[in-house]
Amino acid sequence: MFSGIVEEAATVVKLEKELENLHITMKCSFVSDLKIDQSLAHNGVCLTVVKKENETYTVTAIKETLLKSNLGHLKVGDKVNLERSMRLNDRLDGHIVQGHVDQTAVCTEVKEASGSWYFTFTYDFVKENITVEKGSITVNGVSLTVVNSQKNSFQVAIIPYTYEHTNFHQFKVGTIVNLEFDIIGKYVARLLELQK
Repeated sequence: MFSGIVEEAATVVKLEKELENLHITMKCSFVSDLKIDQSLAHNGVCLTVVKKENETYTVTAIKETLLKSNLGHLKVGDKVNLERSMRLNDRLDGHIVQGHVDQTAVCTEVKEASGSWYFTFTYDFVKENITVEKGSITVNGVSLTVVNSQKNSFQVAIIPYTYEHTNFHQFKVGTIVNLEFDIIGKYVARLLELQK
């Protein structure tokens, strides 16, 4: 379980294909604190640490993960948003995030707004995956508030701290991002569908 508060943007140092799996090796400041079999969110995708060496660690993304997320588009040198799982005694600063990416979206506009930025994302509409004005959305693992909610698109407003400390500063028109929609909204949508 996560909160969508990114700790660090890690750097991809190695990518290795094995059958339909992708082993992703990254460098971050807290590698020494990680343990084998520990879960971390990578651009919002919950993955397990399978190897540690010196200043790097490795996770494995399987075919299903690569189909549903942007991890298959990674290149060496890319930044990946990282969050370790929540502790039970911590404050919940973001919102409840499972680390289960629902689908990807495409960045269709980046607009500067005198010290902040508006990012617009468009996605293929699925009944359960909806946004609401001022509701929560997770973009590449970052807990954000929805602005300008539409049927298959939405905007988020990004403050300078988030822009600089996550991989949002690398987004441009055409960038593919991971979306995790609000879990409560997904359950309500599913219950309404079952009542028909």
